[in-house]
Amino acid sequence: MAADFNWAVGGEAGDGIDSTGKIFAQALSRSGRHVFTSKDFASRIRGGYTAYKVRTSVDKVQSVVDRLDVLIALTPRTIDENLDELHDESVVIYDGERTTMQNVEIPGEMTGVDVPLKRLAEDAGGAIMRNVVALGAACAVADFPIENLDSALEKRFGDKGQKLVDNNKEAARAGRAYVDEEYDHEFPYELETTDEDYVLLNGDEAIGMGAIAAGCRFYAGYPITPATDVMTYLTGRIEQYGGHVVQAEDELSAVNMALGAARGGARAMTATSGPGIDLMTETFGLVATSETPLVICNVMRSGPSTGMPTKQEQGDLNHMLYGGHGEVPRFVLAPTTIDECFWKTVEAFNLAEKYQLPVYLTADLSLAVTEQTFSPETFDMDAVEVDRGFVVDESTVSDHQTEDGGFKPHALTDDGISPRAFPGTADGAHMSTGLEHDEQGRRTEDTEMRVEQVDKRNRKVETAEAREDWSPREFGDPDADTLVITWGSNEGALVEALDILSESGIDVRVIAVPYVFPRPDLSAAIEAAETVLVVECNETGQFANLIERDALTRVERVNKYTGVRFKADELAAEIRSTLTGVVEA
Repeated sequence: MAADFNWAVGGEAGDGIDSTGKIFAQALSRSGRHVFTSKDFASRIRGGYTAYKVRTSVDKVQSVVDRLDVLIALTPRTIDENLDELHDESVVIYDGERTTMQNVEIPGEMTGVDVPLKRLAEDAGGAIMRNVVALGAACAVADFPIENLDSALEKRFGDKGQKLVDNNKEAARAGRAYVDEEYDHEFPYELETTDEDYVLLNGDEAIGMGAIAAGCRFYAGYPITPATDVMTYLTGRIEQYGGHVVQAEDELSAVNMALGAARGGARAMTATSGPGIDLMTETFGLVATSETPLVICNVMRSGPSTGMPTKQEQGDLNHMLYGGHGEVPRFVLAPTTIDECFWKTVEAFNLAEKYQLPVYLTADLSLAVTEQTFSPETFDMDAVEVDRGFVVDESTVSDHQTEDGGFKPHALTDDGISPRAFPGTADGAHMSTGLEHDEQGRRTEDTEMRVEQVDKRNRKVETAEAREDWSPREFGDPDADTLVITWGSNEGALVEALDILSESGIDVRVIAVPYVFPRPDLSAAIEAAETVLVVECNETGQFANLIERDALTRVERVNKYTGVRFKADELAAEIRSTLTGVVEA
C-alpha cells in the first residue's frame, strides 16, 4: 500500500472547522486521491472542542488511524487533544499572533510552523478567511499543488460571488507563500496526484441519493443530529423528480405525514435519531397493522435521552427489533459501509413495498458524517431495480373482491402478502385502521379473524426469509480459527485491522452483517471457529446477545461506547489482547 497522509484541523465549535476540513477533503478527492474523514464535534453552536481529520492515499483507505502528520491547531487544546497521535515528523501549523497561541510549545521533535493566519487573511480581504490561509500553509508543508484547492473553493463559495472565491484563492496562496518564504525546511511529505475521478460523500448523502434512485417522492422529517443531512441532501433535489420535502413540527408529525403519503401511493420515508425513534414508535404499530410500506431511517447516536448528540454509538438495536406495543413484524437493515448506505436504501424501499411492512434503515453517526471517496461506477443507476410489489390495477382488481364487489386489501393469503390498490384505482376503494380488521379493513373483534390476521402479517417475514437473500459479507481468511462478527460502521476499521493483525501472525475471518432482522444464520461459521468475537459500539453487546441466542454459543465481546468510533490500529490491538489475554499499553 502506498504511504498515507493524515491531516487534521481543530479548534472550538464555531471556528469553521467543518467547512475547512471539507474544503481540503474535496481538494484531495479532485486531485485523484482517496479520502476518508472523521469528525469530532461538540453539540453546541459555539465552544467545545471540535476537529476534522482527513486520511488520504492514492490507495483506498477505509478507516482513521492513530497518526497525524499535519495538524492545524487553532487553539492550544487542539495540540493537547491530539498529542498521542503526533510523532517526531509531525508539523503543527498555528497562529502565534493569536492571544491564546502566543506561548504555545511544540512538543518533542515536531516542527512548529507559526503563520499569522488572521493578518494574512485580512490582507486578502477579511479575517474570516484565516482557515483558508492555514489550508494554503498546509499545501506548502505537504507539497500539494495549491491549484487543487481552487475547485473546492469555487464549490464552497461560488454561489456567494466570484469576488469571494478570488479572495479565498488569494488567502490560500498567501499562506503557501509565507511558509515557502519564512521556513527553509525540508518537510518530509509530498502528496502525489492522479487522474482518477472520485465522488466524495458521506453516509447521510448516500442514503438521500439512494432514496431518490429508489423512487422516493415524499420525505417528512424534523431536524436532529446526525440524521439532518438526509433531509438537507433531498431538499432541492427530490423536487427535480416531482417529489417533496416537508419539515414537520416534530418527529411524530413527520412519521404520520410519511405514513399518509405512503397510503396515497408514494414511496415515502422519514429519518431521525434515537429520541425521534422513541416518538415515532407511537405510529409504528399503525404502519404495520395497516400494512403500509414505509422506510424509517434511524441514524444512531449516543443515548439514552439526549445523550451525546454528536457522538458515536450503536445502542438502538433492541429498540428497532422490539419497540412498539403488541407484536409488530418489521425489517431492520443496517448498512456497514457508506456505499452500502445507497444500495440498502434502495433495497429498503423494495422490501417495504413487496411485503407491505415498515422497514428500519439504520446507520450510525460514524457512517452518517464520515466522507469517503468512491468511483462514480459504484453508484450505477442502471443497476437500480424498483419492485413495487403486489399492486393491482383496473384489469386485475376484480380478482381480489368479495362477492358484493368490496376490495380486500387485507386478504388472507398463504404468503401473507395481500393485494394493494393505489388511490384512484377503479373498484379498489378500501379502508385501513389501527383497529383489528377483516379482509376488507373493517373493524372486527371476531376471535377467529383476529388470529388469522395476526398470523397473516407475521407470515410476511417467513416469506421474506425464504425469498430474499440475507447473506452477510465476508473477508479475511475463510479458514482462520478466529471469527470476528460485526455490524454497522465498524467494517472499514476491521478491513484495515486485518493487515495489522496479519503482521503479528494472527489470521482472522470477518463477517459483516447488514441484515439485523431477518438476519443470516451464522451457526455453521461460529461452530467452525475456535474463538468468536463480536465487535460493536455499545455497552451491553446487543448484537452479541442475538448471536449467542441464535447459535446457543458464548462469544467474546469487543465493545466501545466512549462516543468515538473504532480506529483500525486500535481495533487490531483490542482483538489481539482478547485473543492473547495481554492488554497492550
